Order: sequence, then structure tokens, then C-alpha cells
Amino acid sequence: MKGVIAVRVIAGTARGRALKAVPGNGTRPTTDKVKEAIFSMIGPYFDGGTALDLYAGTGGLAIEAWSRGIEKLVLVDKEKASIDIIRLNLQAVGAIDAAELYRNDAERAVKALAKRGLKFRLVFLDPPYRMTGMDKQMEELALKEMLEPDALIVVEHDSAVHYAKEITGFQQIREAKYGDTIVSIYRFEGIDSSDRSEEYATIDES
Repeated sequence: MKGVIAVRVIAGTARGRALKAVPGNGTRPTTDKVKEAIFSMIGPYFDGGTALDLYAGTGGLAIEAWSRGIEKLVLVDKEKASIDIIRLNLQAVGAIDAAELYRNDAERAVKALAKRGLKFRLVFLDPPYRMTGMDKQMEELALKEMLEPDALIVVEHDSAVHYAKEITGFQQIREAKYGDTIVSIYRFEGIDSSDRSEEYATIDES
């Protein structure tokens, strides 16, 4: 996906609010079509809880979750341009007081959040194009005891990246393809620190 993609909040208290995109081609905001599909698979509405958006971009996924009933948001991105846009989008929908916003890379952010004992009901992993390692990221969240029982993990990735249906501690419950994007939904089922997986994502080079 290239260029500026117009996005909005689809449902809930902020329904119809337009969200700003990050300038340039470095960030690929989740399209309304894919976002609507994601929330039809995982919700569509929530009764409180905290969501983590670890590669937040525009903040669109986390904001949609808040609009649909998630109580608190933690959004992370390492790019200043993204952080500035996320803050504007949070202010535009009235979610700024419900959100914590951090400029950091994912690994450092997870370590810092784990020290605070935060637990998440919903996690969005929508990393840069063709980036792998979200299975390792999921395991790290589990090993650091950062997930509620039955927490849902939404992994949005390029269609050339393939993740296993079973990742240590997680079971894939849905997968859907939208053009060059795949959305994989996992449920957290518990993990033992001695059961760390040795099988991680692969990339189709064909």
C-alpha cells in the first residue's frame, strides 16, 4: 500500500471521525476494509480492558478498539512523525486521556511495560512491510506475563510472511487475506517458560 490512505473510525463512540495519516510512504495505515474485517473477527465490541498497539503508525487500530469499548490504550512507535500523528488522532476522537503514548522501539517498550506489571486484553502487531518476528514478539509478551487469559493478538502482515497456526502458548483462531495483506488472529492459551518455540516465521521469496 503506497501513498496516503484515507481512514476513519468505523464504529462505536467515535464513529465516522477521520484520522490523519503519517506523511510519506514509510507507514501503511490499515484500510477501512481490513479494519472492519479485523473487528468483525475479534469483537466487534469490548467491555473495558487495556489494548497494546506495539507498531502503532497512525494509531488507527487502537483508536478503533477504544471507540468500541476498550478502556485504556498503550501505543508505541519509534518514529517521531508517527507519534505526532497518533497524538493528533487521539485528540481528535477524545481518547487522549485514555491513552499512553511512547516513542520507542518494540523491544525496549515491552521491557519497560513489563516492569510496570501491565496486562493486556488485546494486542495489535502491525509492523513495517515484510517484517517478521511477530511470533517471537508474542512469546515475549507471554513470558513476561503481560497478557490476560484468552487475550487476543492481531497480527497484520505481508502475504509473503507465514506464521504457524500454533505458536507456543497461542492458537490461531482466524486468518484472512486482503490483497497483499494477511490478518492472523491468535488467542493466548498460556505459556510455560520452558516451552519457548524454536519455529518462527518464514518468508516466501518466490
